[in-house]
Parts: sequence; C-alpha cells; structure tokens
Amino acid sequence: MNRGSLPSRSQELKRRYVDAFRRASEILFSEDPIHINFGGNRDEYEPEVGTILPRLVACSSVDAVRQLVHEQFVRWFGPHTAGDEGSYERIAERLWTEVLPGLRG
Repeated sequence: MNRGSLPSRSQELKRRYVDAFRRASEILFSEDPIHINFGGNRDEYEPEVGTILPRLVACSSVDAVRQLVHEQFVRWFGPHTAGDEGSYERIAERLWTEVLPGLRG
C-alpha cells in the first residue's frame, strides 16, 4: 500500500478528530510496532491511524482493538513485518483508554 500521502479520508479524520488522531499517532509512534521510529519522523504512523480511527469506534473490547490494529498493520505491511497479533496488546490497551473515549464522547 502506498504510504506517500494521507488519503483524503485520513486528512478529514485528522481535521475532525484532531486530539484523537494526534494521540493515536503518538501511541503508535511510541510503541513502534514495526520499528520505524527514528526520532524525528513523528508523523510516520499517520497513514495507519487514518485507517484505524474510522473503525475504532465500533470496537467493543480491547481484544477487538488489538485485532483491528493488527489487521491494519498486516494490510499496510504484510504479515511478516506486522508480526504476531499479541504484540499489539499494549497499543490496543492504550487506544482503548486514551483515544476511544474521545471518539465516543
């Protein structure tokens, strides 16, 4: 999948849900599930956030968030790079507690 620029839907999400988009990007950047954090590239995970946020609100549990995030990383990077779904547990917990309430509120 092309990561060159944010799709227009992602740009709209970023504008509409500024805090949730920013926080989700920060979480992915700090947890760095595929090891692309090189310090200065803080926007590196924005394309993935753009595909996660629209579906996040439908998640009814941390397990569902973990499955969603892993699914999107497999979609973006393939199963080998994405790795095991279990390695997304911390990300799922953080998105569940730090991002999802703002989307539902």
